[in-house]
Amino acid sequence: MIAADRKTLTPAQRRQLVTSPAGWIACGFGSGLVPKAQGTAGSLLALLPWLWMRQWSLPTYALAVAMVFLVGTWACHVAGRRLGVDDHRALVIDEFVGQWIALVPALAAPWWMVLAGFVLFRLFDVGKPWPIGWFDRRLKGGLGVMVDDVLAGAFAAVALGLLARAAGVALPWS
Repeated sequence: MIAADRKTLTPAQRRQLVTSPAGWIACGFGSGLVPKAQGTAGSLLALLPWLWMRQWSLPTYALAVAMVFLVGTWACHVAGRRLGVDDHRALVIDEFVGQWIALVPALAAPWWMVLAGFVLFRLFDVGKPWPIGWFDRRLKGGLGVMVDDVLAGAFAAVALGLLARAAGVALPWS
């Protein structure tokens, strides 16, 4: 295990992340290795598979998100232990799950809702209003990495759903 701070990675730590399956998954397939705004990079990369996933039925979509949550929890636990940091900024698979949850109301919606969902998720993820911040401070390990983004995604989905209703956009479950 290599001790690290939450914000930087040494070249050896970068190699360690990209050469192990858990590290590669946890760092969002490389998106968490950008020098700044790792969470935003992970959220942006999450949009690519989302464009394909949005064609799925809601139950299939939910199952895929749940599976990535479980795999991400494992991957972040393993990668965090190797780095010596529970929630390193490079671990961004949680952004994928949170972003996909946030975009549920945009599954069959116009493009502006995708943009609004992205922005809302980033606001809730960075701002961490209660109870998101409470969970972020108390849960550790892979579960701790993932849960605050699931909550931020849920908050963003509710806000996006309300925005959609106000704009007269039909929601996928309507």
